[in-house]
Amino acid sequence: MQADLKSSKNSPLPMKFSPLVDRITGEGSDAWQIHYAARAAQERGENVILLSVGDPDLDTPIEVTEQAIAKLRAGDTHYTPASGRDTLRSAIAALHYSRSGQRVGVDNVIFLAGAQNALFTASLCLAGPGDEVIALEPLYPSYPAMLEVSGAHMVRVASSAARGFRLELADLEAAITTRTRAIFFATPNNPSGVVFSEADMLGIAQLAVRHSLWVVCDEVYAGLAPQGRVPSIAATLPEQVVTVSSLSKSHAMPGWRAGWMVGPKSLIAHAEALAMCMLFGLPGFVQEAAITALQVAPAAESRIREYCAKRRNLLIATLKDLPKLRFNAPDAGMFILIDVSATGLSGQNFARQLFAAEGVAVLDGGAFGASTQDFVRVCFATDETSLREACTRIRRFVNSLGTA
Repeated sequence: MQADLKSSKNSPLPMKFSPLVDRITGEGSDAWQIHYAARAAQERGENVILLSVGDPDLDTPIEVTEQAIAKLRAGDTHYTPASGRDTLRSAIAALHYSRSGQRVGVDNVIFLAGAQNALFTASLCLAGPGDEVIALEPLYPSYPAMLEVSGAHMVRVASSAARGFRLELADLEAAITTRTRAIFFATPNNPSGVVFSEADMLGIAQLAVRHSLWVVCDEVYAGLAPQGRVPSIAATLPEQVVTVSSLSKSHAMPGWRAGWMVGPKSLIAHAEALAMCMLFGLPGFVQEAAITALQVAPAAESRIREYCAKRRNLLIATLKDLPKLRFNAPDAGMFILIDVSATGLSGQNFARQLFAAEGVAVLDGGAFGASTQDFVRVCFATDETSLREACTRIRRFVNSLGTA
């Protein structure tokens, strides 16, 4: 039979993929090319500085790591519940109450592989073909693929640079149609660092009630906001609000893939069914370490807030006298948007030329939406020596543009 197949004169038809593969490519995937090139150069030993990704130059709290090691050595390597252990879910519920004022139980919580996985799960459970989901821009580059993976259509609602990337409720309301199912946004925002105000959240809640919409709040940076919390409407609309977070940023634990979703029990039940298909439970030793992380959350969050504030201030103080750069100082987080339009370059060209000339990797602001295409996003969550050197190189590059 093998010989018959080889001798066939007919050319085989190209193999086909699901339409899903086109949706998960995403429009923001090109944004990471400079980052990947910089990472490869770094691995080759080249003198490059990465300010292109939010991975703090901090170690995971030692007690968290030690708990994981102890549980791993004790044999905590077997199957776990798909939604996470009750002890962990209870600890997440307690943190959620401290941040939002919403009392929830373990049935309102599911532990997932990071906030990204939680957002992906929410998008699949809340909308589908023919539906629309609104995403507030600027938005993280993975949002388009993540929100359209279900077959739903993502509708962007942009905030302007002129307004400091603050929400304009009238624009949000104008985007709502009979097909709208959900509103997704991050507070504090990535990349702008804007924290939605009480008034913003109240306005969103009123629209959600009026149009029967889900509200999905990405609070992965909430621990970096003042007092470790942001205004929330979770307690106001418990059957419509979904809160997503993780330990990645607040505890310097991005590689642990420890995140969660808090929402109505009916949604969590659907999310658990989906998790059974994708994950079939996450490592027990990671879950036990996550419990320890939640126990030390006040100290861990205070550490990262102080760390980021010091480096944000350093970056702004070092570069603010350059007339060709304008800053949108963040309310919180580990990123700053820099307007580079006065250099005559787009964000994309600025990022490319800066890396080529000085070996400093930043992210093209256009990856976050049209409103930030004249910006670059700079992550200042790195060691102070590297940040100072990066600022020196950025100054040299910007000054060179005036003499080119």
